[in-house]
Amino acid sequence: MFPTKHHGVLPKMPRCLLLILSIIFAPRLAAQTTVPLGSEVTWDRHSLMFDGRRACLVMGEAHYSRIPESEWQQEVRKMRQGGVNIMATYVFWSHIEERKGIFDWSGRRNLRRFLEICKAEGMPVVLRMGPWCHGEVRCGGLPDWLFDEGVKVRSEDSTFLDYTRRLYRQIFTQVQGLQWKDGGPVIATQFDNEWGGAASYLMALKAIALETGFDLPFYTTTGWPGLRTPLPFGEMIPLYGDYADGFWDRSTRELSGSYWEAFHFKPARISTSIGTDFIDYSKTKTNAQVEPYPYFTCELGGGMMTSYHRRVYLYPEDALAMAVVKLGCGSNLLGYYMYHGGTNPEGLLSDLNEMQRSPYTIHNDLPHKTYDFQAPLGEFGQVNPHYFLLRPLHRFMADFGELLAPMEAHYPTADRKPEPGADDYLRWSYRTDGTSAFVFVNNYDRLRGLTPKPDCQFEVCGVRFPQRPVTIPEACCAVFPVRVPLGEATKTTAGTLEYATAQLVARHEGRIYLMALDGLPVELKADGHVLKNLKPLGPDRPVYKNLYLITRAQAGRLFLPDDIRGFDEQRLTARDVPFSKVAEAGPLRQINMGPSRVAEQPTDDDFAQAARYRIDLPTEREGRLLAIDYRGDVARLYANGRLIDDNFYNGRPFLYGLWRVPAECQTLELRILPLQPKAPIYYPREADTTPGEAVSRVTTFPL
Repeated sequence: MFPTKHHGVLPKMPRCLLLILSIIFAPRLAAQTTVPLGSEVTWDRHSLMFDGRRACLVMGEAHYSRIPESEWQQEVRKMRQGGVNIMATYVFWSHIEERKGIFDWSGRRNLRRFLEICKAEGMPVVLRMGPWCHGEVRCGGLPDWLFDEGVKVRSEDSTFLDYTRRLYRQIFTQVQGLQWKDGGPVIATQFDNEWGGAASYLMALKAIALETGFDLPFYTTTGWPGLRTPLPFGEMIPLYGDYADGFWDRSTRELSGSYWEAFHFKPARISTSIGTDFIDYSKTKTNAQVEPYPYFTCELGGGMMTSYHRRVYLYPEDALAMAVVKLGCGSNLLGYYMYHGGTNPEGLLSDLNEMQRSPYTIHNDLPHKTYDFQAPLGEFGQVNPHYFLLRPLHRFMADFGELLAPMEAHYPTADRKPEPGADDYLRWSYRTDGTSAFVFVNNYDRLRGLTPKPDCQFEVCGVRFPQRPVTIPEACCAVFPVRVPLGEATKTTAGTLEYATAQLVARHEGRIYLMALDGLPVELKADGHVLKNLKPLGPDRPVYKNLYLITRAQAGRLFLPDDIRGFDEQRLTARDVPFSKVAEAGPLRQINMGPSRVAEQPTDDDFAQAARYRIDLPTEREGRLLAIDYRGDVARLYANGRLIDDNFYNGRPFLYGLWRVPAECQTLELRILPLQPKAPIYYPREADTTPGEAVSRVTTFPL
């Protein structure tokens, strides 16, 4: 278990004392299986092992420099409570050395302070430290001065490697004493990102890191695209990913690309949909010798950003279905990108967002400030529906991961070639060690309603279940246990669950919790007894001996502190905020195709013609979100004349955390550019594409 005692200095919080105390003394997740800091870490082709014990882990990405430092502790804790047990974070070079030779590790850029908080919260950290990160940051995090000097970036050029050496030394000043071997949280680093050239470049980066003083249990690299030359085995574990949709796609159609493949069980690890704006998968090689490595992901879409030309709208079920599929394909580390959204910090020389008109990473126009990513935890820490939807799966991985980790994946439908929207068979897989097994089912496909699948019965490890065939409902994503021992780890003293058409969630103090799935009759067999048509009785009343059947809603909140409320739930208590229109929009701007041949976002000058609204701020701001329901092309929010956030309209409200507004500011200015007819932009079906702009309601509600 992680230590419950806090180490180091807790950050000063600009919230009321009651909130501070509630954060410090908030209960931890009951009996959560975690990774002991400083334990011995090894790995084989199945999983990571800590002091010899296998683990199925959940890694969540959150960028420390995109979150105000006063919020770090509470947000790290919320991630842990969501089932995340490894933090991944980029160290953006341009965030800390925007001006050559001047490193800024203060405020929200204070990496050491963030790592100390992660240590206090028992959260291991994977540093993705570049030098190139991407992350929708200007030039992928490479400072502009590199291009001003004509440096050959992302190469083995001695000048570039010397600058990288200086960068890594600076990062090490923040990490020293906080590496895993020191009992600290830093467990691994990733070198560069999405590199498809020679492996020698990655090895040069690793050599610099080692000579600098990094000494970590393992090192990683992204497994896409394939490298031009092979990487020596064991030097870096390749990590993979998949997304339900992508803002980077060149198409403005609703369904495009090969994103549909993420919802099919298949043995191939590499996705052909990530980064198609600059990766041509027809010309890349699949990394050889991946089978000896464990199957981990670092970019499983927890959401998606909106680019100017493609306003993707993600659903909670997108993330759940992809997670179930990846787990059913043998992955023993689900790494979500992003798990927590953020806001770009202020730049000294330019805005820090990715844009078509910049020296590097020029493929898309992203918002100047927001990086909400529609993640389980949003830009301001708001708890979105998939936070609760994913928690039961994460808890299952924590409590039954030691049994699951060495199980091999099998594909009963391997003879069916996956196709977009294929709906004539049930998509499923199973993993087994020859004695026990888990069956994985996915009857969900993004934006394609799959029909219920009748007459379904499974036969795994000599067990056929349920006794009579059942219909798997539309959108059902599930993990069914087969001959699973109910004692701790692989001990069988507590008996065996022969099968269940319900999902295992948790094992706590002798109780086994299962989750009933909507529309699917619950049948289970234990101790030779078959129990049919069971109904959820809640977390305090067993359906049989020590077996407890709960609803999905109860599973999503199991062992979760009462003070964590969902965004939709909190919005029911919204209060109206006065607003008024003070200026109509001027002439429509010309939407041009940018250098990358997609629609180009408006400039600062274009907003001189925006419609303008005044929003009168309430006196109560602490812990409250502002929600602006509007229609338009792009909206920007200003405090005292300074841009504080922006929003590319996709049908969702424009949110802002009122506690971040300067205390002296009494009103906000909202500027909206009208939505134009026949614009070369993809708007989702949830967006009102009526030309023009309007604000229907402005409210506040508690976070």
